[in-house]
Amino acid sequence: MEIPQGTSTPADKKHVYSVWAIPPEDVGTRLKRLMAGLASEFGGPQFEPHITVVGAIGLTEQDALEKFHSACDGLQAYTATVDRVATGTFFYQCVYLLLHPLPEVVEASAHCSGHFGYKSSTPYMPHLSLLYGDLTDDEKKEAQEKANILDESISGLSFPITRLALWKTDTQDLTLKSWEKIAECSLSPK
Repeated sequence: MEIPQGTSTPADKKHVYSVWAIPPEDVGTRLKRLMAGLASEFGGPQFEPHITVVGAIGLTEQDALEKFHSACDGLQAYTATVDRVATGTFFYQCVYLLLHPLPEVVEASAHCSGHFGYKSSTPYMPHLSLLYGDLTDDEKKEAQEKANILDESISGLSFPITRLALWKTDTQDLTLKSWEKIAECSLSPK
């Protein structure tokens, strides 16, 4: 069956994708406890602990998968180190772990962003969000203090990044219910 020109098929449909670095399971479990503790007090949607490597970019699924696999190919595992709990100015960076912008962390993002043709208007700031939400400055400060109480040794935590994941992340969906993992890859050991 021929598809008339100008008709878009589901395969041509663009979605918003992001590439995430996934912490190891033990660290993920620890972070989920911390995130749940914050969410129980301050609300906000649930999401998987991750470090955004490539921000939201509109692509077809096939294109996203091809770019993801080529970006993973030849990328080595690296280490992420938490600097401190910080607060941001918008929904997706409400309360987060600010990571040290070590060369290998920044280079992993630059490498993957290059494969995706992703250009950010701001320098890469490696972080791992703990809480999404629109909180007042006072509430953010409270949440930041609570994070440090819930896990007082989180600052300075170092962990290996050995997996990346491609996620479909519709940034308009503030419930995150439509977000789904599309693919995952393991990075080559150092």
